[in-house]
Amino acid sequence: MRIPGARRELRDGRDRWERSRQKLSSRWWRGAAAVAAGALPVLAFPEPSLWWFAYIALVPWMLLVRSAPTARRAAVDGWLGGIGFMIAVHHWLVPSLHVFIVVLAALLGLMWAPWGWLVRWLLGGTPSPARAAAALAAVPSGWLMIELARSWEGLGGPWGLLGASQWEVTPALRLASVGGVWLVSLLVLAVNTAFTVLVAVPKARTAAVGGCVVCALTTTAVWMWAPHPEQSGRARIAIVQPGVVDGIGSVDRRFARSEELTRQLAGQDVDLVVWGESSVGADLRERPDLAARLAVLSRAVGADVLVNVDARREDPSGRAGIFKSSVLVGPQGPTGDRYDKMRLVPFGEYIPARTLLGWATSVGKAAGEDRLRGSRPVVMVLPGDGEGGLRLGPLVCFESAFPDMSRRLTRDGAQLLIAQSATSSFQGSWAPEQHASLAALRAAESGRPMVHATLTGVSAVYGPGGDRVGGLLGTDSSTSAFYDVPLARGTTLYVRFGDWPVYAALAVLAAVCATEGTRALRRPAPGLAAPPVHTAHESATHPAR
Repeated sequence: MRIPGARRELRDGRDRWERSRQKLSSRWWRGAAAVAAGALPVLAFPEPSLWWFAYIALVPWMLLVRSAPTARRAAVDGWLGGIGFMIAVHHWLVPSLHVFIVVLAALLGLMWAPWGWLVRWLLGGTPSPARAAAALAAVPSGWLMIELARSWEGLGGPWGLLGASQWEVTPALRLASVGGVWLVSLLVLAVNTAFTVLVAVPKARTAAVGGCVVCALTTTAVWMWAPHPEQSGRARIAIVQPGVVDGIGSVDRRFARSEELTRQLAGQDVDLVVWGESSVGADLRERPDLAARLAVLSRAVGADVLVNVDARREDPSGRAGIFKSSVLVGPQGPTGDRYDKMRLVPFGEYIPARTLLGWATSVGKAAGEDRLRGSRPVVMVLPGDGEGGLRLGPLVCFESAFPDMSRRLTRDGAQLLIAQSATSSFQGSWAPEQHASLAALRAAESGRPMVHATLTGVSAVYGPGGDRVGGLLGTDSSTSAFYDVPLARGTTLYVRFGDWPVYAALAVLAAVCATEGTRALRRPAPGLAAPPVHTAHESATHPAR
């Protein structure tokens, strides 16, 4: 009686597998599976923060792509997976962009089409161990080229880089100090590729295990030998987070609430008070009353106040428009230190190619007027004895996602990085947590502590190694808090050598292409048969019969 039952179960299993295979052979089911598989990595980012999931999140997508019947279908699966990834990582923009986010995801998702082709080319069918070993280097390198391309501000910036999901993993932060977030992304992709080979290519499992061992040894070597930031004192930094203030007169009421919270810091012996992005809604030269109130606060707490002005003004070159500017205010008023935001949020602060895409303002909350950009980074210096006090490197909101900006400020002498942000429009989404997590990576990359100060949360502070200092100020908080921030000196390898993993990835792809090109040239052209071989009993004029 057991044998027929076992046979029936086996037959049912085969039937289920056949139905699944038929579904995947349908372009609609296959397309839906690609979109869903591409969306999976979002679970590794805050707020879920399943950081470990990043190391297997791409396996379903890669298994699907490698099984594509043609190279063209693999490219389509890559594109559709890219759409799923972009929508999932930026889902919190849906209330602002509405259906336009699908249009953007479809355009940006095209960058994954060559990657899909690459995965199938290297891992499709039954690849040899050598080809699978090449895939362990080339597939991550191909993904890194996508991250590099979409990190351009005009394409949305480096939000959702896969390496950024490891912001709370200490060994990954050590890797970031050597090669930036790019090196962490390569590690994550290499492990995903190795697991894909383990699952789908039994003949190449030795190569996959070897790849995992190389990843583990590399991480261990970095952990043991990469230089650590050397502590060089401490600074007492206060963050003022007024919380959500909506309705008529919200700008003035937010300023008043920030004023109230700042007064509570009197007697705390702080070195600097930081307000969030757009905390002041008028140019301080046009509103001397606001400048005077800020000067009074500075005298009350015994420290300068770094505010952020979101207002219309004319700069020294004669440009007139809306700037977002970090402005330092001391006991006598504005000190003259000002940084104008250089990299603006596409659609949020300007419309790329407005003549073509200006219609986005009619379907969402896109910028009705383009903000103006600053022209250079600025390092501000607090008052101090001798050669001066603490050197600050300000960034505004979106700019904390760019590794090169914090690296440049560090090379210019900044001892403390500060990001002033406002995620008020995205309360209740994963955006505030994701944004705050970026400061941990920037701190680890640069070997400098970083303060992430917001209007409405999440505000956080990270030490020179990317470890968190003190507690978070969540999205439900309207408060002020101070932090004893460790300072550091010395230079990380990333600050010294920059984006070398990107160049290494380019070299890998070039080597793989060159190798394949050489093999293609050595193969005989199809259709060219070898000349006939004549025996002793035949000739060209007297063929054998």
